[in-house]
Amino acid sequence: MASPTVSKQSYCHSLAILTTTLAFFCVAKTCFAGNFEPQVESGDDFIKTSCGVTRYPDLCYKKLSAYADTIQDNHTQLANVSLSETLINAESTLIMVQKLLKKRKLRPREAGAIKECVETMEDSVDELQKSMVAMSDLEGPDFDMEMSNIQSWVSAALTDEDTCMDGFQENSIDGKVKDTIRSYIVTVAQLTSIALALINSIH
Repeated sequence: MASPTVSKQSYCHSLAILTTTLAFFCVAKTCFAGNFEPQVESGDDFIKTSCGVTRYPDLCYKKLSAYADTIQDNHTQLANVSLSETLINAESTLIMVQKLLKKRKLRPREAGAIKECVETMEDSVDELQKSMVAMSDLEGPDFDMEMSNIQSWVSAALTDEDTCMDGFQENSIDGKVKDTIRSYIVTVAQLTSIALALINSIH
């Protein structure tokens, strides 16, 4: 039996319908058989989901959601913005502690604790700055080594911040001085923890 023939006009008509249908599905971002691209999260949704892996998801989202257009759905950009926010807060906290050490009349034990805090915060800022530089150049064959360095530096910065807070545990230190400094350091430590968690999410 002869094979049925398909006219050129009929073939073109069928092809046009198929093309239009596929285009519609692509625009609608519908995935019926796994053959189409899944719908991309908005930057805001991506940030909220990503912040869920951190210990402080509410603070994470509060600080980073303003940068949704910049971050979009990029893990590296998300970690970079988080690290930048952390560094800004660490630097402002260091300045505040330095001013407190110079301007306020302090007892020897208080002065010693604040001086030690200044030193550890200087180390923390330095480590965060080095991490920022490394984050700006993650492409290439040294990716794994650079990521390891960044993780080590940010982890060390978090340890420095904890060390600063530990220096204000004693009851002999004025409560107002203790509460003022700890309130700043706690926020910086939380932001550093967030940045480290987001850095660890980069593949």
